[in-house]
Amino acid sequence: MGSSDCKICPIISVFVLFLFCVCPVNSLESVNFNESNQSFHPDKELQKLKIIRAHLMKINKPAVKTIRSPDGDLIDCVFSHRQPAFDHPYLKGQKPMDPPERPQGHRSRTGIFFEENFQLWSLSGESCPEGTVPIRRTSEQDILRASSLSRFGKKIPKQFRRDSSSNGHEHAVGYVTGDVFYGAKASINVWAPQVANKYEFSLSQLWVIAGSFGDDLNTIEAGWQISPELYGDNFPRFFTYWTSDAYQATGCYNLLCSGFVQTNNGIAIGAAISPTSSYNGGQFDISLLVWKDPKHGNWWLEFGSGVLVGYWPSFLFTHLRDHASMIQFGGEIVNSSPSGFHTSTQMGSGHFAGEGFGKSSYFRNLQIVDWDNSLVPLSNLKVLADHPNCYDIQGGVNGVWGNYFYYGGPGRNSRCP
Repeated sequence: MGSSDCKICPIISVFVLFLFCVCPVNSLESVNFNESNQSFHPDKELQKLKIIRAHLMKINKPAVKTIRSPDGDLIDCVFSHRQPAFDHPYLKGQKPMDPPERPQGHRSRTGIFFEENFQLWSLSGESCPEGTVPIRRTSEQDILRASSLSRFGKKIPKQFRRDSSSNGHEHAVGYVTGDVFYGAKASINVWAPQVANKYEFSLSQLWVIAGSFGDDLNTIEAGWQISPELYGDNFPRFFTYWTSDAYQATGCYNLLCSGFVQTNNGIAIGAAISPTSSYNGGQFDISLLVWKDPKHGNWWLEFGSGVLVGYWPSFLFTHLRDHASMIQFGGEIVNSSPSGFHTSTQMGSGHFAGEGFGKSSYFRNLQIVDWDNSLVPLSNLKVLADHPNCYDIQGGVNGVWGNYFYYGGPGRNSRCP
């Protein structure tokens, strides 16, 4: 497409109320997987393994078929009514719901790359049978990389606040607020940024947000991320997340708890994305739509051109049972470097917004779903970078990409020491 002709319209960053800060973690599980300077105690190690294996039995459901991905993942084909979501008391004995009504104005739009086979595991030509869903199998090593069992598959508890200068989470985002929203759509450029260590991540996603900016915060999230702690490698992976209490006790990534109900047998949430974009080379993006079913109130996720992935049941939430009050798009990283030094973890392509198409990462065709279940363009997109010398953002509008922005950066550099 003629995307190299996109003109960037710089927007001056403004302070916003909705930045993340890390809150203390109260572990629900006494076993700490990463204790240092401890002697070896066979009884304690055996107890740890028993706890881990019991959890693995809970989340790794019996498979009718298993597919080995080129990156080493095992993808289990699980009967759709036996996936982890149906362990929830409200869903026991039920089956996934039928597809909802799509938003008005929804058009199948061809992405910059053909999205049918966008994950490594599907390149083998094997697929999961009808009536099953593909689930990335969780291993002992996956759980052992977490700080504790209670934190496995979860984000660090955090809240949206004014001051994010010391929370370790840094963002370059576009957002809309001050209205009632019933969903959002965006095409998200996919890269493989470098992540400095296993305690950090780099992601690009959309957020659907409701509630006050305290412990009752509700979010629905989807996009791609690189997280060595969660996945054990540096592949960008398609992911989802949800919480109804500001990341404290509820919610999880992907299908690692009872929550998201998957309906698609061709997409494995948490599996690696391939191909990815390259500097001055091919550009690839994924299109995601999240919207609230007007009939049943569930929040559905669509990938690409009309591929339904599944839904978040409305009963998971408090404020999102009704509507969202904020939509956010963009990048986030974790900076765990010692005081005085910034991490070298990259956001997006690892290059600043001003480099433009083919070099900087982008979001394009940003839309929201309104009260009438209609997809409409954004009218008041604001952009904000927490630390613009490390990661920045520049937004604009044109006839091809609609509302868009470039964002990202290298992290540590001469202006961000």
